[in-house]
Amino acid sequence: MSEFWKNRIAFVTGASGFVGANLVLGLVEKGASVVCLERDETQRNSLDLLGLRDRVTVVRGSVEDLPLMSRILNEYDVDAVFHLAAQALVGAANRSPVSTFESNIRGTYLLLEACRLSPTVKRIVVASSDKAYGSHDQLPYSEDFKLNAVFPYDVSKACTDLLTTSYAKTFELPVATTRSANIYGPADGNLSRIIPGTILSVLAGERPIIRSDGTPVRDFIYTTDIVAGYMLLAENIEKAAGEAFNFGSGEPISMLDLVNKIVELMGRSADLSPEILLATKIKNEIDAQYLSSKKVSTHFGWRPLVDIETGLAKTIEWYKARWR
Repeated sequence: MSEFWKNRIAFVTGASGFVGANLVLGLVEKGASVVCLERDETQRNSLDLLGLRDRVTVVRGSVEDLPLMSRILNEYDVDAVFHLAAQALVGAANRSPVSTFESNIRGTYLLLEACRLSPTVKRIVVASSDKAYGSHDQLPYSEDFKLNAVFPYDVSKACTDLLTTSYAKTFELPVATTRSANIYGPADGNLSRIIPGTILSVLAGERPIIRSDGTPVRDFIYTTDIVAGYMLLAENIEKAAGEAFNFGSGEPISMLDLVNKIVELMGRSADLSPEILLATKIKNEIDAQYLSSKKVSTHFGWRPLVDIETGLAKTIEWYKARWR
């Protein structure tokens, strides 16, 4: 096992969220000392669901608090920063664009400024999204595509990208950006997302709901694959700084096929067919989005190790065993 992370101090924003907590788990398992930023005190957040709270240092606060960000980086002698804190839901961004822009845009530039002023930070990874690309006719999306974001969440992630590039190029900040597909896996407590929502509907003996006509196509990447990608970029920041890298599974799938696959894996295809609810479709979503991961594969040898069927089976088993 690589000794790179042993006793290295990492700071993770958005650590109590689903993806952040899974990243914290990956870092802890590699021997890192992790400082976690937690905005709200909520029951059963993902840090708790993964049993991590007693294994890390938790600091309560907001990424938009520049003095707090500076204090954390300096008092804990942080070496690596992973910025995942964001308002991450398209529907919520449509309802409240200002709070989304505050969190996703202002929070990013304030954290980058704290990193710029810190004498200890040596590597930074900022999590963006495939949504930053907006809509393109050509698929899959590659990193040289224009950022065509239009809708509030998408624009917030495009701004995150541009801010990261600005700090890297202007101040030589050692920061790289990830643009990932939809992430899934254990301990996602946000049941508005299609995978955990479908699993829990089936466990309850209810027909799963699809909030579209089922035809939109997306790419889904399992937690351990994206966590490995975050850590790989941080480990190789000298070569990654100033660049954006796509992380996808290479297995685009329609929403209807995804839900049917979950129902099939759970043995309920005969009696729990999906319910199509067009009236509840989320506005401002793009019909088809998926990514090419050729760049990160060529530069650093990354590739997804968990296919969609295996990842769904692992996720289903976690919810069966642990969700209450």
